[in-house]
Amino acid sequence: MSKVLITGGAGFLGSHLCEKFLKEGYEVICMDNFCTGSPDNITHLLGNLNFSFINYDVTNYIHIEGKLDYILHFASPASPIDYLKLPIQTLKVGSLGTHKALGLAKTKGARLLLASTSEVYGDPLLHPQQENYWGNVNPVGIRGVYDEAKRFAEALTMAYNRYHNVETRIVRIFNTFGPRMRLEDGRAIPAFISQALENKPVTVFGDGSQTRSVCYVSDLVDGIYRLLFSDEVMPVNIGNPDEITMLELAKEIIKLTNSNSEIIFKELPSDDPKIRKPDITKAQQILKWQPNVIREEGLLKTIEDFKKRLKN
Repeated sequence: MSKVLITGGAGFLGSHLCEKFLKEGYEVICMDNFCTGSPDNITHLLGNLNFSFINYDVTNYIHIEGKLDYILHFASPASPIDYLKLPIQTLKVGSLGTHKALGLAKTKGARLLLASTSEVYGDPLLHPQQENYWGNVNPVGIRGVYDEAKRFAEALTMAYNRYHNVETRIVRIFNTFGPRMRLEDGRAIPAFISQALENKPVTVFGDGSQTRSVCYVSDLVDGIYRLLFSDEVMPVNIGNPDEITMLELAKEIIKLTNSNSEIIFKELPSDDPKIRKPDITKAQQILKWQPNVIREEGLLKTIEDFKKRLKN
């Protein structure tokens, strides 16, 4: 049985990846220090004999007993509300955490997949964003702690690949949503759903004309799984090119929740990207991947999950 370590495994994406690899017959080690993850995301997995959990900060030296075949490095605050509150931790997990994970991969002869982000493109001047676009990032802005941590992590991953011959993969993740997102996550979809379900004002920043492309979590996990077992070393965008404005998204969620909420507008945060849409040609050609879950279907599943948790 092959063994996989998933750092940040108790987070939103990490927990879905733990489920995926258990389903595919792997022994899964989940590592998390609950900086932004939650024990609730993995409680249902604890009875599985092929699943184990280690409460640990990956910015420290990582030791795993025995063989290790794959590492998925997903540990990091990923929401603006988190990395604005935890700027130094965000920088450390992107730099020191990635360094420790790559060192473990080198020692074990394991293949490492780095969770990067569409934020490496910053506030893009190219639309849609292709993998060969170098980005438009403000390194000293408030979002720079996340953007630059991930850009450095990509550079470090490629250095280990080229200099130490470590097998590496890099996924650039675009906006993703689904069950287990934190109710107070701070990102648009969980914020809109939580506000709408409680009939509170739905907060849209700016005039709501800024766009995002949102991908349902099962589609993203499938793309990541395919990338891990591909031969592609350079970064690959995984996301849904179904682009929507924030105002349209807010209205759609109010409708799907049968909410009485009104929309209110607040000042646009500093360096907030105006547009965001992946070019997924590379993923389609190399991985034979494309998203299958339509936005409304994914939103309805996410809304049901939020309803259950808001009651508790």
